Amino acid sequence: MKVGGLDIGTSGCKIALYNENAELLDTYYTEYSVSRKNGRHEIDFCDVRSGVFSLLRQAAEKHRIDALGVTSFGETFALLDENDNILSPSMLYTDPRGAEECRLLCETLGKEHISALTGTRPHPMYSISKIMWLKNNLPDAFKRAKHILLGEDYIVYLLTGSAQIDYSLAARTGAFDIRNKCWCKEIFKAAGVDISLMSKPVTAGSYAGSIKEEIKRSLGISYDIKIINGCHDQVAAMFGAGVLESDRVMDGIGTVECIPAVLNEAPQSFDFYRDGYSVVPFYNNKYACYALSFTGGAVLKWFRDSFAEQECETALKNGESVYALLDKKAPRKPSGILVLPHFAGAATPYMDSAAKAAFAGITLETTKYDIYRALMEGTSYEMRVNLERMEGVSGRVNEIRATGGGASSDIWLQIKADILGKAVTALDAPQVGAAGTAALAGVTLGIYSDIETAAEKMSPVRRVFYPNPENAEIYSGYYKKYAGFYSAIKGLGGI
Repeated sequence: MKVGGLDIGTSGCKIALYNENAELLDTYYTEYSVSRKNGRHEIDFCDVRSGVFSLLRQAAEKHRIDALGVTSFGETFALLDENDNILSPSMLYTDPRGAEECRLLCETLGKEHISALTGTRPHPMYSISKIMWLKNNLPDAFKRAKHILLGEDYIVYLLTGSAQIDYSLAARTGAFDIRNKCWCKEIFKAAGVDISLMSKPVTAGSYAGSIKEEIKRSLGISYDIKIINGCHDQVAAMFGAGVLESDRVMDGIGTVECIPAVLNEAPQSFDFYRDGYSVVPFYNNKYACYALSFTGGAVLKWFRDSFAEQECETALKNGESVYALLDKKAPRKPSGILVLPHFAGAATPYMDSAAKAAFAGITLETTKYDIYRALMEGTSYEMRVNLERMEGVSGRVNEIRATGGGASSDIWLQIKADILGKAVTALDAPQVGAAGTAALAGVTLGIYSDIETAAEKMSPVRRVFYPNPENAEIYSGYYKKYAGFYSAIKGLGGI
């Protein structure tokens, strides 16, 4: 038997196929465009649909697929009419529209009450504020709407005719009751939005149905494929990384760094949500909590583009990654430089879009390779700030499972282990989100016994990095200074 995981991202989608032994058979990927013009950040779900159907056609032509799980990024939604036509471009979470609607919603219901219900601090990034914006600014189109669907439930609906969304993705609307696992009637009432436009909330791993006959014909598929609801992409990555209990967290080291942790219950304190942490329903009645840094791998890209022109030329000539070359040249010992990595504002726990990056400790003897290492240290200090906050809710974390592009950097992972004082496990799984989705679908159909066993095979351990006692002691001293760095820089004002 063969099971696939479809991972729908902001700029592209991927299908990863596995056999009954959880061995990777094939991967398929395609990109689609994102528009960022005149202050509007949009994606066309017609492009998403075309991309998904193209991948499915390719995969089904070569393999007989028994089941396909569907996972997607959050917040962004499609507005459909009665004939399933898309009525407007879809706003990304970074689109500034919805700010006034969010303010009015908070004025009506109160920030603390909304946070207690939804597990998120009210913010224009979430779907509900943007739904309100469409209702207010495109009233004719909105009156024709029959469905409001996020990425996962949009594709599940197109393939099967069942409009159903898993709890974790529903929570990214900012209008879902995370404890009672249902849409918040009072939020939709305050927003003036008909709750029946939304998909039916279901548990992750729910069976949605088989692909419709007309879709099969259009894709040239002659057999049935069972479609399974996946989840929000961060939850899928947690599944793929084997992060199922509170003693592990995942460190997704991409352009943005996301640190999801497992909680046994949703926090009640508004202080937790005020700091920007969000909570979604997870698995086995647990919850997942997200911490974010806007500049994970982005800071190394900035360094590459600004200071490593020669290294880029050398790497290209030698057929190697420029980051691998820079890793070799970076010092092996702590840099002695503090970097506040707020190059694109500060995410959790500060939530300060006006925050700026800062360097301290640079001398005439400092080399660019010292700065390269210091950037990796700065992102790791920032992670420690967040991890300590989350451990106050989740309990002690013993292991960090690293995924994403940054997980291929041994020096960066060793720095993380030294600064965090915890084991950092690098996984050999570039498609960890698709793997988690496939594992979930496989468990639903009885192909795999449980998610953890499937994930161990789909995402094998590449290497475990343990703290170096000497470096860890040095970093502990620097971290005490780093803990006050943000406040010191913010206190200067106007930079």
